[in-house]
Formats: sequence, structure tokens, C-alpha cells
Amino acid sequence: MKGVPVADLPLPADAADWWRSAAIYQVYVRSFADGDGDGTGDLAGVRARLPYLAELGVDALWFTPWYLSPLADGGYDVADYRTIDPAFGTLAEAEKLIAEARALGLRTIVDIVPNHVSDQHAWFRAALAAGPGSPERELFHFRPGRGERGELPPGDWPSQFNGAATWTRVPDGEWYLHLFTPQQPDLNWAHPAVRREHEEVLRFWFQRGVAGVRIDSAALLAKDPALPDLAGRPPEPWPPGTGEVHPYIDRDDLHDIYRSWRAIADTYGAVFVGEVWLPDSERFARYLRPDELHTAFNFSFLSCPWDAGRLRTSIEETLAEHAPVGAPATWVLCNHDVTRTVTRYGRADTGFDFAAKAFGTPSDPALGTRRARAAALLTLALPGAVYIYQGEELGLPEADVPVDRIQDPMHFRSGGTDPGRDGCRVPLPWTAEPWRDPWLPQPADWGTYAADRQGGDPDSMLSLYRTALGLRRAAGGFGGGSLAWLPAAPGVLAFARPDGLVCVVNLSPAPVPLPAHTSLLLSSAALGGGGLLPQDTAVWLRT
Repeated sequence: MKGVPVADLPLPADAADWWRSAAIYQVYVRSFADGDGDGTGDLAGVRARLPYLAELGVDALWFTPWYLSPLADGGYDVADYRTIDPAFGTLAEAEKLIAEARALGLRTIVDIVPNHVSDQHAWFRAALAAGPGSPERELFHFRPGRGERGELPPGDWPSQFNGAATWTRVPDGEWYLHLFTPQQPDLNWAHPAVRREHEEVLRFWFQRGVAGVRIDSAALLAKDPALPDLAGRPPEPWPPGTGEVHPYIDRDDLHDIYRSWRAIADTYGAVFVGEVWLPDSERFARYLRPDELHTAFNFSFLSCPWDAGRLRTSIEETLAEHAPVGAPATWVLCNHDVTRTVTRYGRADTGFDFAAKAFGTPSDPALGTRRARAAALLTLALPGAVYIYQGEELGLPEADVPVDRIQDPMHFRSGGTDPGRDGCRVPLPWTAEPWRDPWLPQPADWGTYAADRQGGDPDSMLSLYRTALGLRRAAGGFGGGSLAWLPAAPGVLAFARPDGLVCVVNLSPAPVPLPAHTSLLLSSAALGGGGLLPQDTAVWLRT
């Protein structure tokens, strides 16, 4: 399998546009499936579960970083892109996984983290050894400190993790920049060697059959060379219309980088999805021009509350953002960073904001599950691609991880006030028997969510996802194509898709009648008396 371009592998007839309407399953390897019984998920575990993923009905698998890493930030601190972390397996196993998945009709997307590397990366270790003023340090952002003896940080940029400091001092007195943890030094993207290395990393994985790349923190790479202070300005993207350029978010330099990447991807028939969130829709769309990224994640929809008006606005704005450049939208309810859908939708505040995360927030699991089932049908009916985070198809709630077992740096960087992201990263329950000594503890009641138990229950969340994904693929009208809103009562979302397909979601407090239809394809819950659509229920109809 090594060295075989994507273009040389067997593909379905619609290969060129598969990404425009694909259902993509996110695999967090460490918690997906344990092949060797050591409590950590691995590639052997994924390979053993490939038939499950094919039966689920997805089109591609997105793997969070599986590279060599000290795991200071869940693998997003990469020490070597050409080596699989021994906890997960070997490069040869990764190549087998890519080939075996392809044989089952599943493409592979890998994660690239270009803003930074691990402090154990060979480049950074060489920079520390070389000292101030060395060529090795030019690959990063090293600066002398402020103050009489250089004892103060060179700048005031806050970390992406709870606003902590972004500068760390090394023994020789200089400081280095890290927008995330101190174990993740930022790269200097103005240096040609940084660009060359990442282009070679892309080729390395494309040559092994990878069909796409997800780009982490895609709007953060380029920095103002002066690294100027924010001086009280917000660290998030600045509002549109100010005319001011942020020193490290959404700088114009980025587009030249991604154009060079796109030229490489086009050679292999591969695609990109960027982790890009910007309040300015015009600037967001620039990343999706025909010679840059293919798609970008839709964070406004992910963080939107369970409210009909807010959801409709998010859908309309998302489609409007993508229309000028002809790019497909992407839809996602949760991921490895975000509170699981069932728990979030069972709370009084059903939106998501990192700043609002707190221990002990109450949630109604029955209500959350009902809404999550309806949200699944809503999301899968929208035009574009959809991402499903592992365990979402099982209806897993957020787990309460004991404080002494938390590993996420967000928790520690917050001084212990933020519960962190480990609650959505707990290992999946494949059977009622828990993992042996899992790296994060599984809740005692998770056997009730086990995949083998749900597989035989036609009313389970797993059965709902399997049926919905099968219909989505077979019906043709879902995925790509147009969306037209239909008249609906307040609190109800109703829209038509091609081929006479209609989706209706009732978020109002009372049951509502269904529009005229010839058949009911699927319902997230049983209909009420007289065929009324109950609260927090979605249906797919054919008209």
C-alpha cells in the first residue's frame, strides 16, 4: 500500500464529488476500540471495527492525530508526522487500515496541526540546544523578555486555553510563543523550511492513500512579524468592518499557504476541511475559494441552542456563506472538544460556549436523548456534508470523569474550574463488559449504551442512525442539492429537498399536524394520536 496515490485506488463512480455530501465519522483513536487490551484504543481496534463503521453507512473516517506524541494535548502536540505513536500501533498498521477501509468503501481523513508542534519535536529540541540567535530558533517565535533582566513575557497574547500566558522562558533567558500549552510551541510560518516540511508531510500521507486532511486551528498559522500586543483588544476574531488586522487570526498570508497546499491535494485527488471559525462571512468564504480549502467546519450550527428560530438563522447564514464560492456546507453536532449532544440538549442552556463550561451543570438525559434523536434527522437532512463524532450514534452522554483522573490541559490551565474535554473522550462501550483498565474510566451504567445491545434494538439510537444514513444514501435527495423552507407553525422547522423529500422538526411545546405527504420515511420518535408530530421530534417525509 505504501506510496500508492489516491488516484490509483478503486473509487465509486461519484468519486470526484464524494466530499460534497459525505457522511464522515470522527475517530478519536485513543478511545475508539482497544485491540490489545491495554486500556488504550489503537489501530488494531479500529481495523477490527471497520465492518461496524461500514454497516453504519458512513462514507469516510476522520482520525484525530495518531502520530508520535507525548499526548500533552490529546495528540495535538505532534512530535513526528511520519511515525505512528507506539500506543496506537505502527505506520505499517496505518497503511493496512487505510487500505482495508477503502476496500469497504470508507475513505480516510487525517489531522494535521500546522500551528505548532510538540516540545519533543526534533526541531524544537534542536532550537533549545542551539541557543539565542541560531537558525534553529528561527523556525519558532523566540524573543527576549521585557523588564530590566528580561524577566517579563515579550507580549500579552492570551492562550487559547482559558486565557493563560502564551510565553514560556527557557534556561538561557529567551521566551518562546505558544498559543496553546507550553508543550506546543508555535511554528514560524514566515520561514520557508516550515512551509516545505508541511508540504512534504501532506505528500507523505496522500501517497499512502489518505483521501483528505483536516486542518487544525487553520486560521492561526500566520503571525504579524512584530508580534504586537493586543493592548486590551479581544483575543478572538475582531468584528467585521473595523478595517484592522488581527496580529494572529485570519491574516491574509494564510491564503498563499493554502493555495500551495491545494495544488498538492489536487495532484492526488484529495480534499481539505479546515477548522475555521470567523464572524465575518465574507472572510470565512475566502478560505473556500476554488483554489484553497474544499470545506470548513460549521461552528455556528454546533454551538446553536435547541431553538427553532436560532437554528433556522444558523442554517440560512451557513448556506449563504458558502453560496458565493460554490462550496458545500458541513454540519456537526459535537466533536472531541465539545460537550456531547445528549447532555447539552438536556440542559437549561442548550447552546455551547467554552467559557460557560462548569462542573455540576444539571441535565435531563431523557429530554436530551429525545432532542438528540431529532437533531440527528435534522442534521442528516441538510444540504452538504455531515460529521458524526464517535459514540454519537450510540446516544452517549457526557461522562463525569473523577477529578483525579482528568488529563485534559484545559482543566489544569483553568486552575481547576473548567471540567475540560475528557467527558466526551471516554472509551466507547462496545459490550456491557467495560474496557480493562481504560485510560479514562467508563461510567458504571454505560453497558446500557453498548453497541452490541443497541444493534438488536430497532428503536435504539444506533438503529436510528443506521436507518437514517441508509436512507440518506439511497434517497438521493438528501446530501447535496437545494433547500426550500416550507410554511410552518412557530417553533417548527420544515423544509423541502430534491426528489420530493421533506424534513419537519417540531421544537414547539405542542404537537403539530404533518404537511401533506405520500409516505413517512423515518421518525425520531413515535407519532402522537391522529398522526401529530410531538414536541422535540423530527420526521422525514416523501411528498
